[in-house]
Amino acid sequence: EEMVDYLVNTEINSQRIASVENCFGASGQPLAVPGRVLLGEGILTKECRKKAKPRIFFLFNDILVYGSIVINKRKYNSQHIIPLEDVTLETLPDTLQMKNRWMIKTSKKSFVVSAASLTGRMHWASAAKDSVSQALPKTGRQPSTEHAAPWIPDKATDICMRCTQTKFSTLTRRHHCRKCGFVVCADCSRQRFLMPRLSPKPLRVCTLCYRQLMAEKKKEAEGGQEQPDQIHSAMTGYEPSSGDDSDKSDDDKVEQWPAGAEFYASEVPWSSFHS
Repeated sequence: EEMVDYLVNTEINSQRIASVENCFGASGQPLAVPGRVLLGEGILTKECRKKAKPRIFFLFNDILVYGSIVINKRKYNSQHIIPLEDVTLETLPDTLQMKNRWMIKTSKKSFVVSAASLTGRMHWASAAKDSVSQALPKTGRQPSTEHAAPWIPDKATDICMRCTQTKFSTLTRRHHCRKCGFVVCADCSRQRFLMPRLSPKPLRVCTLCYRQLMAEKKKEAEGGQEQPDQIHSAMTGYEPSSGDDSDKSDDDKVEQWPAGAEFYASEVPWSSFHS
């Protein structure tokens, strides 16, 4: 809180925010608004649908911004903006592939990131938690209890997680249920369901979630209650992305990174928190 007050109208803060805007260029949204302070920045490894990838993250006192790295500290794209009042953080255990992990959960999208070191995770987690706890009272909202399910990475399973019969191959595609995040086959995800909290269009759901959602809808219709999905209206000003993190376009782009760099194990990622 003191640091925010100290930095709020300073030239250095304005310069830092202008520099972030510059790096995103015309593809990003303007980030300079009165009262906004850049608290920290750094590279974190984000678990995406296809594989874990380095992403640049910026923590402000009211939003979290991240994007893809084209040239480090010079050019970023695929900007995503998450209002902090919608964020819940959860520390996760290490896996063989990734250490120092935590989940960023929001009503529209949830995903896993990891830092280069335990200290890095502690810095990010404490700074983000402080910012989230200060952002909430200003909006008068309660902490979000409903979060989008994180997508299970494609390579986590070779068979459909619902029917457990269908084997995935180059011809048999993997799909994701937008409600539970499971990797499922086309036959087990033929249904679509409107979840206004996630998207204005009906989204792919697996057979089990579809049955549950239809049962809830029926119960609500009988009780005349408002659907929980419609209580969270989309936050003004920002259009959060789908759970796919524009992976398809990412894989077509050549990332300016050393071939085969092990980001989670190396000292490539960096973080700095401004004081």
